[in-house]
Amino acid sequence: MEGCAAEFVERVGVRARLPLDYSVGSLRVVDRLIEGLRRGGGGREDVAGTLLGLGAYVGEVLVREAGAVWVDLPADHLLRSVFGHPVAVRMPDGRVWNPLGRTVNRFDIGPSESLHTYFLTLHGRRSVRSRRPLPRIPDRVSGNAC
Repeated sequence: MEGCAAEFVERVGVRARLPLDYSVGSLRVVDRLIEGLRRGGGGREDVAGTLLGLGAYVGEVLVREAGAVWVDLPADHLLRSVFGHPVAVRMPDGRVWNPLGRTVNRFDIGPSESLHTYFLTLHGRRSVRSRRPLPRIPDRVSGNAC
């Protein structure tokens, strides 16, 4: 999913000069992007690829800013059927969250599902004082292309 997020930033962020720097503040930009998609009038199917890229980006913000890690959900795992995606993020306290699904909710429901607010109210983050760059671990999630 890290690669999916990076590809999305390269394809959309750099071309449109959007400040997608994996910071918590950049989630406000993501909220505005999704609101623009909503106003565009297309259905979820029409923007599914973009929502996947945005969801991967949101997950990477959780990885870099909150200490989360991407995890594969086995095919028979309850969370996979609940989340509707084969991946999730696990926070330092062990809780598992669904940034891909939350991004879809932001599109379907609207501003009340703000991704910036999601991060700020998310349980299980590492403390601000302990934040420091995490070592990059390549291919943490296998077999899940963007």
